[in-house]
Amino acid sequence: MSKVEAFLSPEEEQEIISAIRVAEKNTSGEIRVHIEASTEMEHDKRALEVFHLLKMNNTKDDNAVLIYVAVKDKKFVIYGDKGINKVVPTDFWNTTKDVMQNHFKKGDFKQGIVDGILKAGEELQTHFPWQIDDENELSNEISKG
Repeated sequence: MSKVEAFLSPEEEQEIISAIRVAEKNTSGEIRVHIEASTEMEHDKRALEVFHLLKMNNTKDDNAVLIYVAVKDKKFVIYGDKGINKVVPTDFWNTTKDVMQNHFKKGDFKQGIVDGILKAGEELQTHFPWQIDDENELSNEISKG
């Protein structure tokens, strides 16, 4: 079993997908999670590359958020598109990262990701509330590399 396959159980993956649905229920924002073993690139650059590969830069309001995890490298990145980065408080991504990291340090990866998703969803709801014509622009499934 690879590091990626062993990182989360199928049940934990479903809990993360459910958290994405909850977080996106009241916002036009989009949240994705991508998990891979490792990368030769700098993690920030790889997260940006994955963001584009998943076509997250094509949302109507530029308000997508990617949670990128490199399991073997023990690194993660939260990448927000330009629309959300214009409106969130300057320390928002760091405080979200801290919430996740506290769980990760205890080995509770699923809860860290869930809490990061829900925190991002609350902020998205504040700046990008759900509109009657909103549609789910991106898959809620966890992508893996």
